[in-house]
Amino acid sequence: MLADVIAGATLAAVAIPESMGYTKIAGMPVITGIYTVALPAIVFALLGSSRHLIVGADSATAAIMFAALVTMAKPASKEYVALAGIVALIAAGYLLVARLLRLGFLADFLSRTALIGFLTGVGIQVTLTQLPGMLGIHSSGSLIGQLTTLAGHTGQIVIPTALVALAGVAALLVMETFAKRVPGALLVVAASIVVTAVLRLDRHGVAIIGAVPGGLPPIAFPKVAWHQVPGLAAVAASIFVVVLAQSAATARSFAQKHGDDLNENRDLVGLAGANLVAGLSGTFCVNGSPTKTAVVDAAGQRTQLSQLVAAAITIAVLVVATALLHFLPEATLAAVVFVIGIHLIDYRHLAELWRLRRDEFALAIATGLVVVLVGVEAGILLAVALSVLDFVRRAYRPRDTVIVATTDPEGQLVPHRARPGMETLPGGIAYRFDSTLFFANAEHFRSRVLGLVETAPHPVIWMVFDFSAIADIDYTAGQMLLTLLRNLGHSSISVHFAHVEDITDLLRRYDILDLVHADHIHHGVREAIAVASAVPAPA
Repeated sequence: MLADVIAGATLAAVAIPESMGYTKIAGMPVITGIYTVALPAIVFALLGSSRHLIVGADSATAAIMFAALVTMAKPASKEYVALAGIVALIAAGYLLVARLLRLGFLADFLSRTALIGFLTGVGIQVTLTQLPGMLGIHSSGSLIGQLTTLAGHTGQIVIPTALVALAGVAALLVMETFAKRVPGALLVVAASIVVTAVLRLDRHGVAIIGAVPGGLPPIAFPKVAWHQVPGLAAVAASIFVVVLAQSAATARSFAQKHGDDLNENRDLVGLAGANLVAGLSGTFCVNGSPTKTAVVDAAGQRTQLSQLVAAAITIAVLVVATALLHFLPEATLAAVVFVIGIHLIDYRHLAELWRLRRDEFALAIATGLVVVLVGVEAGILLAVALSVLDFVRRAYRPRDTVIVATTDPEGQLVPHRARPGMETLPGGIAYRFDSTLFFANAEHFRSRVLGLVETAPHPVIWMVFDFSAIADIDYTAGQMLLTLLRNLGHSSISVHFAHVEDITDLLRRYDILDLVHADHIHHGVREAIAVASAVPAPA
C-alpha cells in the first residue's frame, strides 16, 4: 500500500503540469487539464480491469479534437468547452457499444507500425505548433498557417518569452537525462511561477495564464446545437479508434510485464465511464497514457490505488491551490508540450523499421506525413486503412512451402520456400499455404498449385495439401478449391489432406470432402506422404 501511495504522489506531480500542457494542444482552458486527473481517473480506477493503466489527457486525442473544433468555435470559449464535452460523451457511447458487442479485438486493426507513424506525426505537429507561443507570437489555425505567421513575424519575437521557453525546455531535457526520477515538469512549472512573480516578467511581455478558477469540476450536461452533433460524432469516432488502440496496447504491455490477467472488454467499460465523467465535468476526452503509466510503474505502482491517490491530490489542488497558478507563463506550458512532442517522435522504432522492414517503414512515414500535412483525423483514418491493407497484402501473397526429401540416407523431409520445379519425391508434391484462404488469395493459391504441377521434374501422380496454417475458408476460396480438386482428379492426380481438424466442418459444408477418399485424410504430413508415395505410379 505504501508503494502505491508514493507512486500516486509521483503521478500527481507529473500528471498535473503535463495535463495543463495538453490544454494548449486541445484548445481548452488550463483548469480543464487538471480536471482530467480527477474524476475520470477515479472512475477508470474503479471500473477498469488493468492494475497499471493510467488514464488522462493525451496529445493524440487532444490534437484530433482541436483540428475539428477549431472550425466550429473559438478555442477555450464556453461554446468550445461544450463541444468538447459532447465529443467526450459520444466517445464514451462508442466505447460502451464496443463493450456490449465485445469489440475489444478492434484494437488489433491498428498495427504497431501505423501507430508509430501516427504518433510520430502528432509529435512533429505538436512541437511545431508550440514554436509561436514559445517565441511570444500569437497565431492560430492550421500548422502551415501558424508556421507562415511565425516566418512573417520573426521581428516581433518577445525575447523574455523566448528565454523562459528555452530555459524550460533545457531544464526538462537535462532532468530527464540526469535525474529521471525527479518530477521535472512540476519543478519547471513551480520555478517559472516563482521567477515570473518575483521579477514581474508579465510586465516585460511574458504572457501568463492569469486567474484560474478554483473548486471542484462543475457537473452539468454540455449544451450544443443539434445540427453540430453529426460533425462531433465523426471526430469522436476518430478519437474512439485512438483510445481503443493506444489504451489496449499500453494495458497489454504492462500486464505482460507483470504477468497479470487483462480483460480488455472490461477496460472498455472503464474508459467509457472515464470519458462519460469527463464530458459531464467540463473537460475533454481521456485516454490510456503510455507515458503516465510508465512513470507510475517505475515509481513502484502495484494497484490502481496509486491513481486514486493522484486523483485525491489533484482534487486538493483544485480546492486550495489554483491561485498559485496565476503567474504561470504560457511559454512554460508551451515548453512542456514541446518536450512531450519530441518524445512522441519515435526515432528508435523508426530506425528499427528502416533496418528490419523497409516496407513497414514507408507505411509509418506515409501515416506521419498525412498527420503533419493534412491533419490528425485524416492520419488516424489512414493508419487504420493502411493497417488493414497491409494485412490484406500479406495474406494476398503469403509464404508457401514444399516439403522436400533430402538426399541423405535417412531421407529427411525439410520445408523449402515453394518455387517452380520443386517436388517432394519423384511424382509427388506436399504443399503448405501459410494463410487463411479467402477471396483475395484464392486465385493465387490455385495458380501456385498448378504451377508446381506443371513444372515438376517428374509427372505428378499424388499431391498432399498441408492445411495446418489454414484456419478458415470463405465461399470464394471454397469454390476455387472444389474446381481445383476436380481438375487434379481429371489429371489422375491423387489428392491427400493433412491437418484438417480445424476446418473439417467447412470442407464438408463445401462438399470438398466428397472429392477426397476417406483414407486420404491424415493427421500429419509425414503420414500423408508415406501413404501417398506407397502407391505405385500407373503403367
